[in-house]
Amino acid sequence: MKTDVEIAAEFTPRPIQEIAATLGVHEEDLLPYGRDLAKVSLSALDRPSANKARRKLVLVSAITPTPAGEGKTTTTVGLGQAFTQLDKSVCLALREPSLGPCMGVKGGAAGGGYSQVMPMDRINLHLTGDFHAITSANNLLASLIDNHIYFGNDLGIDPRSVLWRRVMDLNDRSLRNIVLGLGGKFQGTPREGGFDITAASEVMAMLCLASDMDDLRARINRTLVAYTYTGEPVFAESLNGTGAMMALLRDALNPNLVQTFEGTPVLVHGGPFANIAHGCNSVVATKLAMHMAEWTLTEAGFGFDLGAEKFFDIKCRMADLDPDGVVLVATVRALKMHGGKDKANLADPDAGAVEGGLPNLEKHIESVQKFGKPVVVALNRFATDTEEEIAVIRTRCEQLGASFAESDHHGKGGKGAIELAKAVMESFGGEESLETAGLRPLYDLEEPVVEKIKKVARAMYGARDVAFTKAAEKDLKLIEKLGYNNLPICIAKAPSSLSDDPALRGRPRDFEVGVRNIVINSGAGFLVVLTGNIMRMPGLPRKPLAHSIDVVNGEIVGME
Repeated sequence: MKTDVEIAAEFTPRPIQEIAATLGVHEEDLLPYGRDLAKVSLSALDRPSANKARRKLVLVSAITPTPAGEGKTTTTVGLGQAFTQLDKSVCLALREPSLGPCMGVKGGAAGGGYSQVMPMDRINLHLTGDFHAITSANNLLASLIDNHIYFGNDLGIDPRSVLWRRVMDLNDRSLRNIVLGLGGKFQGTPREGGFDITAASEVMAMLCLASDMDDLRARINRTLVAYTYTGEPVFAESLNGTGAMMALLRDALNPNLVQTFEGTPVLVHGGPFANIAHGCNSVVATKLAMHMAEWTLTEAGFGFDLGAEKFFDIKCRMADLDPDGVVLVATVRALKMHGGKDKANLADPDAGAVEGGLPNLEKHIESVQKFGKPVVVALNRFATDTEEEIAVIRTRCEQLGASFAESDHHGKGGKGAIELAKAVMESFGGEESLETAGLRPLYDLEEPVVEKIKKVARAMYGARDVAFTKAAEKDLKLIEKLGYNNLPICIAKAPSSLSDDPALRGRPRDFEVGVRNIVINSGAGFLVVLTGNIMRMPGLPRKPLAHSIDVVNGEIVGME
Protein backbone atom coordinates (compact mmCIF):
# COMPACT_ATOMS: atom_id res chain seq x y z
CA MET A 1 0.00 0.00 0.00
CA LYS A 2 1.34 3.43 -0.94
CA THR A 3 2.02 5.97 1.78
CA ASP A 4 0.43 9.40 1.79
CA VAL A 5 3.75 10.93 0.80
CA GLU A 6 4.11 8.52 -2.15
CA ILE A 7 0.57 9.34 -3.28
CA ALA A 8 1.22 13.05 -2.88
CA ALA A 9 4.22 12.66 -5.22
CA GLU A 10 1.77 11.64 -7.97
CA PHE A 11 -0.05 14.95 -7.66
CA THR A 12 0.12 17.45 -10.52
CA PRO A 13 -1.12 20.80 -9.21
CA ARG A 14 -3.33 23.06 -11.26
CA PRO A 15 -2.22 26.70 -11.16
CA ILE A 16 -3.87 28.33 -8.19
CA GLN A 17 -5.34 30.97 -10.51
CA GLU A 18 -7.39 28.23 -12.19
CA ILE A 19 -8.68 27.00 -8.84
CA ALA A 20 -9.62 30.56 -7.90
CA ALA A 21 -11.39 31.01 -11.23
CA THR A 22 -13.67 28.04 -10.52
CA LEU A 23 -14.91 29.97 -7.48
CA GLY A 24 -15.21 33.29 -9.30
CA VAL A 25 -12.40 34.95 -7.31
CA HIS A 26 -11.28 38.17 -8.99
CA GLU A 27 -7.61 38.35 -9.91
CA GLU A 28 -7.10 41.49 -7.79
CA ASP A 29 -8.37 39.59 -4.72
CA LEU A 30 -5.82 36.80 -5.14
CA LEU A 31 -2.49 37.06 -3.31
CA PRO A 32 -0.27 34.25 -4.71
CA TYR A 33 2.35 32.45 -2.62
CA GLY A 34 3.96 30.58 -5.50
CA ARG A 35 2.28 28.47 -8.18
CA ASP A 36 -0.11 26.34 -6.12
CA LEU A 37 -0.92 28.42 -3.04
CA ALA A 38 -2.51 31.84 -2.47
CA LYS A 39 -4.31 33.99 0.01
CA VAL A 40 -7.71 35.45 -0.82
CA SER A 41 -8.28 39.03 0.29
CA LEU A 42 -11.35 39.69 2.43
CA SER A 43 -12.32 42.24 -0.21
CA ALA A 44 -13.71 39.26 -2.15
CA LEU A 45 -16.58 39.19 0.34
CA ASP A 46 -17.63 42.67 -0.79
CA ARG A 47 -18.04 41.67 -4.42
CA PRO A 48 -21.29 40.32 -5.86
CA SER A 49 -21.32 36.54 -5.67
CA ALA A 50 -21.55 34.40 -8.80
CA ASN A 51 -23.27 31.84 -6.57
CA LYS A 52 -27.01 32.40 -7.08
CA ALA A 53 -28.23 29.14 -5.52
CA ARG A 54 -29.14 28.85 -1.85
CA ARG A 55 -25.90 28.35 0.02
CA LYS A 56 -25.69 25.09 1.93
CA LEU A 57 -23.33 24.55 4.87
CA VAL A 58 -22.45 21.02 5.99
CA LEU A 59 -20.50 20.22 9.14
CA VAL A 60 -18.36 17.07 9.20
CA SER A 61 -17.82 15.63 12.69
CA ALA A 62 -17.07 12.19 14.13
CA ILE A 63 -17.58 9.70 16.91
CA THR A 64 -15.19 9.79 19.88
CA PRO A 65 -11.62 9.45 18.51
CA THR A 66 -9.55 6.33 19.14
CA PRO A 67 -5.96 5.39 18.28
CA ALA A 68 -7.46 3.48 15.33
CA GLY A 69 -8.32 6.80 13.68
CA GLU A 70 -11.62 7.94 12.18
CA GLY A 71 -10.39 9.94 9.16
CA LYS A 72 -12.62 13.00 9.59
CA THR A 73 -10.49 15.32 7.45
CA THR A 74 -9.91 12.60 4.86
CA THR A 75 -13.67 12.06 4.66
CA THR A 76 -14.31 15.78 4.26
CA VAL A 77 -11.80 15.95 1.42
CA GLY A 78 -13.15 12.83 -0.28
CA LEU A 79 -16.70 14.13 0.02
CA GLY A 80 -15.68 17.44 -1.54
CA GLN A 81 -14.02 15.61 -4.43
CA ALA A 82 -17.20 13.58 -4.94
CA PHE A 83 -19.21 16.81 -5.19
CA THR A 84 -16.77 18.01 -7.83
CA GLN A 85 -17.15 14.73 -9.75
CA LEU A 86 -20.91 15.25 -9.65
CA ASP A 87 -20.33 18.71 -11.17
CA LYS A 88 -21.50 20.58 -8.08
CA SER A 89 -20.27 23.96 -6.92
CA VAL A 90 -18.32 23.18 -3.74
CA CYS A 91 -15.60 24.63 -1.52
CA LEU A 92 -14.04 23.14 1.60
CA ALA A 93 -13.23 25.24 4.69
CA LEU A 94 -10.69 23.50 6.94
CA ARG A 95 -8.29 24.31 9.77
CA GLU A 96 -4.53 24.66 9.40
CA PRO A 97 -2.45 21.94 11.09
CA SER A 98 -0.29 22.81 14.09
CA LEU A 99 3.39 21.93 14.11
CA GLY A 100 2.96 20.45 17.58
CA PRO A 101 1.00 17.33 16.51
CA CYS A 102 2.91 17.13 13.21
CA MET A 103 6.16 16.75 15.13
CA GLY A 104 4.58 14.89 18.03
CA VAL A 105 2.16 11.99 17.87
CA LYS A 106 -0.85 12.81 15.69
CA GLY A 107 0.97 13.61 12.48
CA GLY A 108 -0.24 15.85 9.67
CA ALA A 109 -3.80 16.99 9.12
CA ALA A 110 -4.17 17.30 5.36
CA GLY A 111 -6.21 14.14 4.73
CA GLY A 112 -4.83 10.87 3.45
CA GLY A 113 -4.60 8.46 0.54
CA TYR A 114 -6.26 9.86 -2.57
CA SER A 115 -8.23 12.38 -0.50
CA GLN A 116 -5.51 14.84 0.47
CA VAL A 117 -5.23 18.61 0.47
CA MET A 118 -2.21 19.74 -1.50
CA PRO A 119 0.62 20.72 -1.22
CA MET A 120 0.62 18.39 1.77
CA ASP A 121 4.10 19.21 3.08
CA ARG A 122 3.63 23.00 3.01
CA ILE A 123 0.20 22.79 4.62
CA ASN A 124 1.50 20.60 7.45
CA LEU A 125 4.55 22.75 8.10
CA HIS A 126 4.44 26.54 7.58
CA LEU A 127 1.84 27.20 4.86
CA THR A 128 1.80 31.03 4.55
CA GLY A 129 3.06 31.70 8.07
CA ASP A 130 -0.28 32.36 9.81
CA PHE A 131 0.70 30.42 12.94
CA HIS A 132 3.97 32.33 13.16
CA ALA A 133 2.12 35.65 12.88
CA ILE A 134 -0.26 34.62 15.65
CA THR A 135 2.65 33.47 17.81
CA SER A 136 4.47 36.78 17.29
CA ALA A 137 1.39 38.90 18.02
CA ASN A 138 0.69 36.96 21.22
CA ASN A 139 4.27 37.23 22.43
CA LEU A 140 4.47 40.91 21.55
CA LEU A 141 1.64 41.55 23.98
CA ALA A 142 3.40 39.42 26.61
CA SER A 143 6.62 41.41 26.23
CA LEU A 144 4.72 44.71 26.39
CA ILE A 145 3.22 43.67 29.72
CA ASP A 146 6.62 42.85 31.23
CA ASN A 147 8.15 45.98 29.71
CA HIS A 148 5.41 48.13 31.24
CA ILE A 149 6.08 46.64 34.67
CA TYR A 150 9.84 47.20 34.25
CA PHE A 151 9.47 50.87 33.33
CA GLY A 152 7.50 52.11 36.31
CA ASN A 153 4.23 50.15 36.06
CA ASP A 154 1.91 53.15 35.73
CA LEU A 155 -1.08 50.81 35.46
CA GLY A 156 -0.25 49.19 38.79
CA ILE A 157 -0.17 45.66 37.34
CA ASP A 158 0.38 43.02 39.99
CA PRO A 159 3.11 40.74 38.54
CA ARG A 160 1.54 37.84 40.46
CA SER A 161 -1.76 38.41 38.63
CA VAL A 162 -0.58 38.54 35.02
CA LEU A 163 -2.86 36.23 33.01
CA TRP A 164 -1.30 36.53 29.56
CA ARG A 165 1.10 33.69 28.72
CA ARG A 166 3.60 33.26 25.93
CA VAL A 167 3.01 30.69 23.18
CA MET A 168 4.90 28.62 20.63
CA ASP A 169 3.71 26.23 17.92
CA LEU A 170 5.49 23.15 19.23
CA ASN A 171 4.92 20.64 22.03
CA ASP A 172 7.20 21.31 24.99
CA ARG A 173 6.10 20.26 28.49
CA SER A 174 9.20 21.88 30.04
CA LEU A 175 7.81 25.33 29.22
CA ARG A 176 4.37 24.89 30.80
CA ASN A 177 5.45 26.66 33.98
CA ILE A 178 8.57 28.80 34.17
CA VAL A 179 10.06 31.74 36.10
CA LEU A 180 10.66 34.94 34.12
CA GLY A 181 12.95 37.88 34.78
CA LEU A 182 15.87 36.10 36.45
CA GLY A 183 19.40 37.50 36.25
CA GLY A 184 19.26 40.78 38.13
CA LYS A 185 17.27 44.00 38.18
CA PHE A 186 18.08 44.85 34.54
CA GLN A 187 16.44 41.62 33.29
CA GLY A 188 12.89 42.44 34.33
CA THR A 189 10.70 41.65 37.31
CA PRO A 190 10.88 38.01 38.41
CA ARG A 191 7.50 36.32 38.24
CA GLU A 192 5.93 33.01 37.37
CA GLY A 193 4.82 32.49 33.77
CA GLY A 194 4.67 29.84 31.12
CA PHE A 195 3.89 28.82 27.57
CA ASP A 196 0.76 27.49 25.84
CA ILE A 197 0.75 26.02 22.36
CA THR A 198 -0.22 28.55 19.68
CA ALA A 199 -3.34 26.58 18.72
CA ALA A 200 -4.63 27.08 22.28
CA SER A 201 -3.93 30.81 22.39
CA GLU A 202 -6.63 33.44 22.65
CA VAL A 203 -5.14 35.28 19.66
CA MET A 204 -5.83 32.17 17.56
CA ALA A 205 -9.41 32.10 18.81
CA MET A 206 -9.85 35.82 18.17
CA LEU A 207 -8.54 35.60 14.60
CA CYS A 208 -10.80 32.61 13.86
CA LEU A 209 -13.93 34.30 15.24
CA ALA A 210 -13.30 37.81 13.89
CA SER A 211 -15.58 38.95 11.06
CA ASP A 212 -13.14 41.55 9.72
CA MET A 213 -10.16 43.74 10.68
CA ASP A 214 -12.25 46.12 12.80
CA ASP A 215 -13.75 43.22 14.74
CA LEU A 216 -10.29 41.73 15.32
CA ARG A 217 -9.03 45.09 16.61
CA ALA A 218 -11.96 45.37 19.01
CA ARG A 219 -11.37 41.83 20.27
CA ILE A 220 -7.69 42.51 20.98
CA ASN A 221 -8.51 45.77 22.78
CA ARG A 222 -10.98 44.11 25.13
CA THR A 223 -8.72 41.16 26.03
CA LEU A 224 -8.22 40.72 29.77
CA VAL A 225 -4.48 40.33 30.44
CA ALA A 226 -3.87 41.04 34.13
CA TYR A 227 -5.14 42.56 37.38
CA THR A 228 -3.82 45.51 39.37
CA TYR A 229 -2.68 45.40 43.00
CA THR A 230 -6.20 46.51 43.93
CA GLY A 231 -7.82 43.74 41.89
CA GLU A 232 -9.00 45.86 38.95
CA PRO A 233 -8.89 44.29 35.45
CA VAL A 234 -6.27 45.39 32.93
CA PHE A 235 -7.07 45.06 29.22
CA ALA A 236 -4.75 44.85 26.22
CA GLU A 237 -5.86 48.27 25.00
CA SER A 238 -4.06 49.87 27.96
CA LEU A 239 -0.70 48.47 26.77
CA ASN A 240 -0.88 50.46 23.50
CA GLY A 241 0.16 47.46 21.40
CA THR A 242 -3.02 46.71 19.47
CA GLY A 243 -1.84 48.54 16.37
CA ALA A 244 1.42 46.60 16.23
CA MET A 245 -0.43 43.32 16.80
CA MET A 246 -2.79 44.21 13.96
CA ALA A 247 0.21 44.84 11.71
CA LEU A 248 1.52 41.36 12.48
CA LEU A 249 -1.91 39.81 11.87
CA ARG A 250 -2.92 41.79 8.77
CA ASP A 251 -2.05 39.13 6.21
CA ALA A 252 -2.90 36.25 8.54
CA LEU A 253 -6.58 37.25 8.55
CA ASN A 254 -6.83 36.47 4.82
CA PRO A 255 -7.80 32.80 4.16
CA ASN A 256 -5.42 30.47 2.29
CA LEU A 257 -6.62 28.90 -0.97
CA VAL A 258 -5.28 25.46 -1.94
CA GLN A 259 -6.69 22.40 -3.72
CA THR A 260 -7.39 18.73 -3.14
CA PHE A 261 -5.69 15.89 -5.00
CA GLU A 262 -8.46 16.14 -7.61
CA GLY A 263 -8.54 19.94 -7.83
CA THR A 264 -11.44 20.77 -5.51
CA PRO A 265 -10.92 24.24 -3.97
CA VAL A 266 -10.11 24.40 -0.25
CA LEU A 267 -9.79 27.36 2.10
CA VAL A 268 -7.39 26.36 4.89
CA HIS A 269 -7.38 28.93 7.65
CA GLY A 270 -6.96 29.06 11.42
CA GLY A 271 -6.20 26.13 13.67
CA PRO A 272 -7.57 26.17 17.23
CA PHE A 273 -7.53 22.81 19.02
CA ALA A 274 -10.98 21.50 19.94
CA ASN A 275 -10.07 20.02 23.33
CA ILE A 276 -8.61 23.29 24.65
CA ALA A 277 -10.08 25.90 22.26
CA HIS A 278 -13.18 26.09 20.04
CA GLY A 279 -11.80 23.80 17.32
CA CYS A 280 -13.16 25.42 14.14
CA ASN A 281 -11.63 27.09 11.11
CA SER A 282 -12.06 30.84 10.70
CA VAL A 283 -15.40 32.57 10.31
CA VAL A 284 -14.06 34.55 7.34
CA ALA A 285 -12.98 31.37 5.51
CA THR A 286 -16.36 29.72 6.08
CA LYS A 287 -18.24 32.81 4.90
CA LEU A 288 -15.94 33.22 1.91
CA ALA A 289 -16.55 29.61 0.89
CA MET A 290 -20.30 30.11 1.21
CA HIS A 291 -20.08 33.35 -0.74
CA MET A 292 -18.41 31.61 -3.67
CA ALA A 293 -19.86 28.07 -3.75
CA GLU A 294 -23.25 26.43 -3.47
CA TRP A 295 -21.99 23.76 -1.06
CA THR A 296 -19.54 24.50 1.78
CA LEU A 297 -18.08 21.56 3.67
CA THR A 298 -16.36 22.32 6.96
CA GLU A 299 -15.30 20.33 10.00
CA ALA A 300 -14.76 20.75 13.72
CA GLY A 301 -12.04 19.07 15.74
CA PHE A 302 -12.22 15.74 17.58
CA GLY A 303 -15.64 14.17 18.27
CA PHE A 304 -19.06 15.80 18.08
CA ASP A 305 -19.06 16.40 21.85
CA LEU A 306 -16.06 18.75 21.55
CA GLY A 307 -15.57 20.63 18.28
CA ALA A 308 -19.08 20.29 16.89
CA GLU A 309 -20.78 21.46 20.10
CA LYS A 310 -18.55 24.54 20.06
CA PHE A 311 -19.23 25.00 16.34
CA PHE A 312 -22.95 25.31 17.08
CA ASP A 313 -22.87 27.07 20.45
CA ILE A 314 -19.97 29.47 19.80
CA LYS A 315 -19.07 29.88 16.12
CA CYS A 316 -22.55 29.67 14.60
CA ARG A 317 -24.01 31.93 17.27
CA MET A 318 -21.31 34.59 16.82
CA ALA A 319 -21.17 34.40 13.02
CA ASP A 320 -24.92 33.99 12.40
CA LEU A 321 -24.44 30.65 10.63
CA ASP A 322 -27.11 27.97 10.34
CA PRO A 323 -25.80 24.62 9.02
CA ASP A 324 -28.01 22.40 6.90
CA GLY A 325 -26.83 19.13 8.42
CA VAL A 326 -24.06 17.04 9.93
CA VAL A 327 -21.96 14.23 8.49
CA LEU A 328 -20.88 11.98 11.35
CA VAL A 329 -17.79 9.90 10.51
CA ALA A 330 -17.36 6.43 12.00
CA THR A 331 -15.20 3.40 11.30
CA VAL A 332 -15.62 -0.28 12.05
CA ARG A 333 -12.18 -0.25 13.66
CA ALA A 334 -12.99 2.60 16.06
CA LEU A 335 -16.32 1.06 17.06
CA LYS A 336 -14.53 -2.20 17.83
CA MET A 337 -12.22 -0.31 20.21
CA HIS A 338 -15.21 1.34 21.86
CA GLY A 339 -16.60 -2.17 22.18
CA GLY A 340 -13.53 -3.34 24.09
CA LYS A 341 -11.39 -4.76 21.26
CA ASP A 342 -7.62 -4.40 21.56
CA LYS A 343 -5.96 -2.23 18.92
CA ALA A 344 -3.67 -5.09 17.87
CA ASN A 345 -6.65 -7.25 16.88
CA LEU A 346 -8.82 -4.75 15.01
CA ALA A 347 -8.34 -6.51 11.65
CA ASP A 348 -10.03 -9.65 12.99
CA PRO A 349 -13.73 -9.92 11.99
CA ASP A 350 -15.85 -9.31 15.08
CA ALA A 351 -19.42 -8.10 14.60
CA GLY A 352 -19.95 -8.51 18.36
CA ALA A 353 -17.27 -5.93 19.16
CA VAL A 354 -18.84 -3.55 16.64
CA GLU A 355 -22.20 -4.08 18.36
CA GLY A 356 -20.52 -3.38 21.69
CA GLY A 357 -19.18 -0.06 20.42
CA LEU A 358 -22.44 1.18 18.93
CA PRO A 359 -23.54 3.07 22.09
CA ASN A 360 -20.83 5.64 21.35
CA LEU A 361 -22.21 6.21 17.85
CA GLU A 362 -25.74 6.28 19.22
CA LYS A 363 -24.83 9.04 21.70
CA HIS A 364 -23.35 11.23 18.99
CA ILE A 365 -26.38 10.76 16.74
CA GLU A 366 -28.58 11.80 19.66
CA SER A 367 -26.34 14.83 20.20
CA VAL A 368 -26.71 15.96 16.59
CA GLN A 369 -30.46 15.62 16.88
CA LYS A 370 -30.48 17.82 20.01
CA PHE A 371 -29.42 20.70 17.74
CA GLY A 372 -32.36 19.93 15.43
CA LYS A 373 -30.20 18.97 12.44
CA PRO A 374 -30.37 15.94 10.13
CA VAL A 375 -27.40 13.56 10.20
CA VAL A 376 -25.70 11.26 7.72
CA VAL A 377 -23.42 8.63 9.22
CA ALA A 378 -20.41 8.19 6.92
CA LEU A 379 -18.66 4.86 7.30
CA ASN A 380 -15.02 5.43 6.39
CA ARG A 381 -14.42 1.96 4.99
CA PHE A 382 -11.24 -0.08 5.47
CA ALA A 383 -10.21 -3.18 3.51
CA THR A 384 -10.61 -5.40 6.59
CA ASP A 385 -14.26 -4.42 7.17
CA THR A 386 -16.74 -7.25 6.62
CA GLU A 387 -20.28 -7.00 5.27
CA GLU A 388 -21.62 -8.42 8.53
CA GLU A 389 -19.87 -5.70 10.56
CA ILE A 390 -21.12 -2.96 8.24
CA ALA A 391 -24.67 -4.34 8.37
CA VAL A 392 -24.65 -4.01 12.15
CA ILE A 393 -23.94 -0.27 11.84
CA ARG A 394 -26.34 0.32 8.97
CA THR A 395 -29.22 -1.35 10.80
CA ARG A 396 -28.70 0.68 13.97
CA CYS A 397 -28.53 3.96 12.01
CA GLU A 398 -31.83 3.15 10.31
CA GLN A 399 -33.40 2.41 13.72
CA LEU A 400 -32.22 5.81 14.99
CA GLY A 401 -33.49 7.74 11.95
CA ALA A 402 -30.04 8.58 10.64
CA SER A 403 -29.04 8.20 7.00
CA PHE A 404 -26.07 5.91 6.32
CA ALA A 405 -23.52 5.70 3.52
CA GLU A 406 -20.26 3.86 2.97
CA SER A 407 -17.26 5.68 1.57
CA ASP A 408 -13.92 4.46 0.19
CA HIS A 409 -12.43 7.88 -0.49
CA HIS A 410 -9.01 6.99 0.96
CA GLY A 411 -8.33 4.41 -1.74
CA LYS A 412 -10.49 5.75 -4.57
CA GLY A 413 -10.67 9.49 -4.04
CA GLY A 414 -13.86 11.27 -5.06
CA LYS A 415 -15.25 8.23 -6.89
CA GLY A 416 -15.19 6.31 -3.62
CA ALA A 417 -17.38 8.95 -1.93
CA ILE A 418 -20.13 9.28 -4.56
CA GLU A 419 -22.63 7.29 -2.46
CA LEU A 420 -21.90 9.56 0.51
CA ALA A 421 -22.24 12.74 -1.58
CA LYS A 422 -25.64 11.63 -2.90
CA ALA A 423 -26.81 10.81 0.62
CA VAL A 424 -25.73 14.28 1.79
CA MET A 425 -27.53 16.02 -1.07
CA GLU A 426 -30.68 14.03 -0.49
CA SER A 427 -30.66 14.49 3.29
CA PHE A 428 -29.71 18.17 3.41
CA GLY A 429 -31.95 19.64 0.73
CA GLY A 430 -30.80 18.13 -2.57
CA GLU A 431 -31.48 20.34 -5.55
CA GLU A 432 -34.39 22.11 -3.87
CA SER A 433 -34.16 25.22 -1.74
CA LEU A 434 -35.51 23.59 1.38
CA GLU A 435 -35.20 25.35 4.71
CA THR A 436 -33.92 23.43 7.73
CA ALA A 437 -34.78 24.02 11.36
CA GLY A 438 -33.17 27.20 12.67
CA LEU A 439 -30.07 27.18 14.85
CA ARG A 440 -30.95 25.67 18.23
CA PRO A 441 -28.11 26.16 20.75
CA LEU A 442 -27.98 24.04 23.90
CA TYR A 443 -28.29 27.00 26.24
CA ASP A 444 -29.27 30.66 26.38
CA LEU A 445 -26.49 33.16 26.97
CA GLU A 446 -28.47 34.76 29.81
CA GLU A 447 -28.44 31.54 31.86
CA PRO A 448 -26.03 31.26 34.83
CA VAL A 449 -22.59 29.92 33.89
CA VAL A 450 -23.06 26.86 36.09
CA GLU A 451 -26.28 25.96 34.26
CA LYS A 452 -24.62 26.35 30.86
CA ILE A 453 -21.84 23.96 31.89
CA LYS A 454 -24.30 21.43 33.28
CA LYS A 455 -26.47 21.56 30.15
CA VAL A 456 -23.52 20.80 27.87
CA ALA A 457 -22.14 18.09 30.18
CA ARG A 458 -25.50 16.34 30.39
CA ALA A 459 -26.62 16.76 26.78
CA MET A 460 -23.29 16.13 25.00
CA TYR A 461 -21.35 13.88 27.37
CA GLY A 462 -24.17 12.09 29.17
CA ALA A 463 -22.87 13.20 32.58
CA ARG A 464 -24.96 12.81 35.72
CA ASP A 465 -23.68 16.06 37.21
CA VAL A 466 -20.81 18.55 37.36
CA ALA A 467 -18.56 19.18 40.37
CA PHE A 468 -16.67 22.45 40.84
CA THR A 469 -13.43 22.81 42.78
CA LYS A 470 -12.96 25.68 45.24
CA ALA A 471 -10.79 27.38 42.63
CA ALA A 472 -13.57 27.08 40.02
CA GLU A 473 -16.11 28.51 42.48
CA LYS A 474 -13.78 31.46 43.05
CA ASP A 475 -13.54 31.92 39.27
CA LEU A 476 -17.34 31.96 39.03
CA LYS A 477 -17.56 34.78 41.56
CA LEU A 478 -14.94 36.80 39.66
CA ILE A 479 -16.79 36.23 36.36
CA GLU A 480 -19.99 37.55 37.94
CA LYS A 481 -18.18 40.54 39.43
CA LEU A 482 -16.64 41.52 36.08
CA GLY A 483 -19.90 41.05 34.17
CA TYR A 484 -18.93 38.11 31.93
CA ASN A 485 -21.86 35.86 32.85
CA ASN A 486 -23.43 36.20 29.40
CA LEU A 487 -20.50 34.73 27.47
CA PRO A 488 -20.78 31.26 25.85
CA ILE A 489 -18.70 28.47 27.34
CA CYS A 490 -15.81 26.57 25.74
CA ILE A 491 -15.27 23.34 27.67
CA ALA A 492 -11.75 21.90 27.59
CA LYS A 493 -12.08 18.14 27.97
CA ALA A 494 -10.30 14.90 27.12
CA PRO A 495 -11.00 14.07 23.44
CA SER A 496 -10.70 10.29 23.81
CA SER A 497 -13.79 9.87 25.98
CA LEU A 498 -17.28 11.29 26.32
CA SER A 499 -16.35 11.78 29.98
CA ASP A 500 -13.48 13.80 31.43
CA ASP A 501 -11.58 10.53 32.05
CA PRO A 502 -9.61 9.71 28.86
CA ALA A 503 -9.54 5.99 29.73
CA LEU A 504 -13.32 5.52 29.50
CA ARG A 505 -14.35 4.40 26.01
CA GLY A 506 -17.77 3.62 24.60
CA ARG A 507 -20.65 5.46 26.27
CA PRO A 508 -19.85 6.08 29.94
CA ARG A 509 -22.84 6.54 32.19
CA ASP A 510 -23.51 7.84 35.69
CA PHE A 511 -20.32 9.91 35.89
CA GLU A 512 -19.52 13.36 37.17
CA VAL A 513 -17.48 15.96 35.26
CA GLY A 514 -14.95 17.83 37.40
CA VAL A 515 -14.32 21.52 36.66
CA ARG A 516 -11.06 22.78 38.11
CA ASN A 517 -10.90 26.33 36.67
CA ILE A 518 -12.80 28.76 34.44
CA VAL A 519 -10.71 31.21 32.40
CA ILE A 520 -12.05 34.47 30.98
CA ASN A 521 -11.21 34.90 27.27
CA SER A 522 -12.89 38.27 26.82
CA GLY A 523 -11.26 38.93 23.45
CA ALA A 524 -12.39 35.64 21.97
CA GLY A 525 -15.72 36.16 23.67
CA PHE A 526 -16.09 32.94 25.67
CA LEU A 527 -15.25 31.31 29.00
CA VAL A 528 -12.78 28.40 28.91
CA VAL A 529 -13.92 25.68 31.31
CA LEU A 530 -10.99 23.44 32.26
CA THR A 531 -11.88 19.88 33.23
CA GLY A 532 -9.81 16.85 34.24
CA ASN A 533 -6.10 17.10 33.49
CA ILE A 534 -6.31 19.11 30.27
CA MET A 535 -3.08 21.00 29.48
CA ARG A 536 -2.81 23.99 27.14
CA MET A 537 0.75 22.96 26.24
CA PRO A 538 1.09 19.31 25.10
CA GLY A 539 4.25 17.27 25.54
CA LEU A 540 6.10 15.11 23.04
CA PRO A 541 5.70 11.31 23.15
CA ARG A 542 8.59 8.95 23.84
CA LYS A 543 9.15 8.52 20.09
CA PRO A 544 7.99 11.75 18.41
CA LEU A 545 7.28 11.82 14.70
CA ALA A 546 10.03 14.43 14.43
CA HIS A 547 12.50 11.52 14.57
CA SER A 548 11.37 10.33 11.12
CA ILE A 549 11.13 13.66 9.24
CA ASP A 550 14.01 14.68 6.98
CA VAL A 551 14.91 16.33 3.69
CA VAL A 552 16.23 13.97 0.99
CA ASN A 553 17.26 15.35 -2.40
CA GLY A 554 15.42 18.55 -1.61
CA GLU A 555 12.13 16.78 -0.77
CA ILE A 556 10.58 16.49 2.70
CA VAL A 557 10.13 12.86 3.73
CA GLY A 558 8.78 11.04 6.78
CA MET A 559 5.61 13.09 7.30
CA GLU A 560 2.48 11.08 8.11
